[in-house]
Amino acid sequence: MTGTGDTTRATAQEFLTRTATGSPDHIAALFAEKVDWLVADNPTAPWIRPRSTREDVADHFRDLAACVTPAPTGHTIDPLVVDGTEAILTGCLAGTVRATGKSFRSPFAARLTVENGLITRYHVYEDSLAVAMACTPHAGCA
Repeated sequence: MTGTGDTTRATAQEFLTRTATGSPDHIAALFAEKVDWLVADNPTAPWIRPRSTREDVADHFRDLAACVTPAPTGHTIDPLVVDGTEAILTGCLAGTVRATGKSFRSPFAARLTVENGLITRYHVYEDSLAVAMACTPHAGCA
């Protein structure tokens, strides 16, 4: 379908722009009402839990902003890969968990599916152990 990859690329790029500015409702507006959401559940990280709606997406980014201070130079994004309605983002996330003061750095990959200009699938794969250790006050070797 002509233009599908262009729409996917534009939507993924806009997602990156909006996540950099940090407005949860503005980010969520890029998502469909129902979302196939996959971020591995992590009981130590309150922002990481199952989500399925646009409002859930906004809540995720609100929770993330409340819990994590992004590292000013820790985020990197590799070149975006697009094939039709699918987009793959890879890079590195970094931040400090406010509750513990502990920092983390995690490589990540995210798969987005874009349909009619909205994100319908959001699957994120990250170093959940690094995030969990940053969320746990006394994690680490004794």
